[in-house]
Amino acid sequence: MSIQRGMNAVSIVALTAGVAIAGAPQKGARAPELMPTVMTQNPYETPNDQRDAIGAQRGITHSVARQWNEVLLHSIRNDFARPTIHARNLYHISAGMWDAWSAYDSERSDQLFHQEKLDSDDVQASREEAMSYATYRLILHRFAFSPGSADIYVQADLLMDDLGYDKAFTSTVGDSPAALGNRIAETIIITGLNDGANELGQYDNLYYEPLNPPMLPAFPGNPDIIDPNRWQPLALEFFKDQSGNIIPTGYPGFLSPEWGDVTPFALNEQDAQVYQRDDNNYTVWSDPGAPPLLNNSPEDTARYRWGNEMVVSWAAHLDPSDGVMIDISPGAIGNSALPEVADEMSYYKFDQGGDSGTGWDINPVTGQPYAPNIVPRGDYGRILAEFWADGPDSETPPGHWFTLLNYVSDHPAHEDRFMGDGPLVDQLEWDVKSYLIMGAGMHDIAISSWSVKGYYDYIRPISAIRYMCDLGQCTDEGADNFHPSGINLKPGLIESVTAESVAAGERHEHLGEESIGKIAIMSWRGPDYIEDEETDVAGVGWILAENWWPYQRPSFVTPPFAGYVSGHSTYSRGAAEIMTMLTGDAYFPGGMGEFHAPQNEFLVFEDGPSMDIVLQWATYRDASDQCSLSRIWGGIHPPADDLPGRHMGEYLGPNAFTHARKVFNGLISCPADYTRSGTLNLQDVFAFLTDLNEQDALADLNRDGQYNMEDVTQFIDYFMDGCP
Repeated sequence: MSIQRGMNAVSIVALTAGVAIAGAPQKGARAPELMPTVMTQNPYETPNDQRDAIGAQRGITHSVARQWNEVLLHSIRNDFARPTIHARNLYHISAGMWDAWSAYDSERSDQLFHQEKLDSDDVQASREEAMSYATYRLILHRFAFSPGSADIYVQADLLMDDLGYDKAFTSTVGDSPAALGNRIAETIIITGLNDGANELGQYDNLYYEPLNPPMLPAFPGNPDIIDPNRWQPLALEFFKDQSGNIIPTGYPGFLSPEWGDVTPFALNEQDAQVYQRDDNNYTVWSDPGAPPLLNNSPEDTARYRWGNEMVVSWAAHLDPSDGVMIDISPGAIGNSALPEVADEMSYYKFDQGGDSGTGWDINPVTGQPYAPNIVPRGDYGRILAEFWADGPDSETPPGHWFTLLNYVSDHPAHEDRFMGDGPLVDQLEWDVKSYLIMGAGMHDIAISSWSVKGYYDYIRPISAIRYMCDLGQCTDEGADNFHPSGINLKPGLIESVTAESVAAGERHEHLGEESIGKIAIMSWRGPDYIEDEETDVAGVGWILAENWWPYQRPSFVTPPFAGYVSGHSTYSRGAAEIMTMLTGDAYFPGGMGEFHAPQNEFLVFEDGPSMDIVLQWATYRDASDQCSLSRIWGGIHPPADDLPGRHMGEYLGPNAFTHARKVFNGLISCPADYTRSGTLNLQDVFAFLTDLNEQDALADLNRDGQYNMEDVTQFIDYFMDGCP
């Protein structure tokens, strides 16, 4: 590649004269918000296997990339529920499709794993064939040991047959698209065996060991815990993961505590820190700092108690017969600014549930107010806990956002315009690029959030709540059950059992005299009150805190890894930022996305909901915030796990998006070739300066969130170095 004669560092700098370099925005600056389109079809109203049929009825012809994405999501649903591993699968397989697409790109674009460019007389057909072989081989390899491998293989074979490709062709020799696809798969497989995930060892941990012995949730209390700030495994007769797979040996070990060592897509090395714990090194990305610790500082102890007490408070909401009705339309909820962690106590509604979001005045598409959507709060909380848990038949949280991406892409008013602007691109290009961005973002978020989980090794509410209540209460120093590390008493929610309260006709009578001195809580009563999942509802009532369960199946209880930070919060906020940037619009098409939960047919481990419920979101961020709140209602996370995860996602999603744009434009291999012309000249300089002046993230060359002369200097260096 040549540099135009007469250009040098001095003349480039001179071009900046009169160009305003604006101050630095926050990391993850959002794309301009455009008017949304109208959404009519909800893909969640029907089983996953029927979505393609719906698309056909609506005149949608799915690209080959979309068809393979559906097979991949089907494969994830039939595998063990392992969000880190499936984020990696989604990224690697999406990258394989991209490398196949880019191989036939006539303009400069970068590839990620397999570096090879080919010519073709029929570019579209060659791309489809190459990406099909690459994806087919990768799915067969990555899901070989899945519990549903037989069904996964059948689905992959059927698509190859439908597309007219020879499944038996495994050669990597020659210039045919099929051979290229096999080479791409081979490259990714080999790379994946050496990327730090320990795929050869079935992703087992290399050095992590839990400090605390397991808790037996079927028995009262938490008597054996050593450190109430560290994660504690559980001991169950059998464990059923979020995908419905039974693990007969009981609760699995901590999933991916060493995931910080996995090779990322776009993580900034400046954001990595290596810490030591228990004589082992942990790489931590985008470290949010330590969570609140019990018996640390007074402030920490207060936050630790407050957060777990709020989990108890929200668990008391999970009764649809309590008469509490709320408006869950976008006119009443959502539109919540992301607060700082220090402001968490004013952000959440401790007693009522939800956050400080005020909702939206009007639907920006229709120009009309959002219609009220009045439902029982008990149904709302229960549905959120199950819908956003992504189970059973789970795509895991990363895959869940792929289904939302497909939902938006399928809408008839949706236009395939990258970032909502510019020319229309064909469906294959839209799908391939959007899958790469989402997959890469989910992979980086998995690495970052699990690096935090692994190092801080933080406790879950079931362990913390039972532990504090075993100790007693910290409110009444004169009482026999006082303990400085106990829980706060809150009348009507958290109380000491007394001789008076267990007297005939009193609120704790059913707990019995043997419970005097123990802590009782008003909460969802748990699986002991459910004999028939098809007809029974546990409801809310006074139970002993030593028997508290989160709103989860008794064969699941809580995820098998540390709580801090919330993976759901990190994934969802990152994905919401990606969707906003990808579509150029903060809103779902039509100003509202929906999910329908039919009466008495949606909930899994108890009956419900008591009426048809439609979840609604105005924006992608509203959906993300709802996902975060669902984990508190479900008893999985206290607030301390939530907001730091959201802040991480808000940074990591746009970071991956910007890096993917560089890949698309060939700016990884040639950072100064802004026009993709193959020749560095004044047009590249002007294009860079335009991006710099507009604070486009592509121009933040040193990735510090600033737009200034340091970026100009970096561009000059790139320009003078030329390109390969």
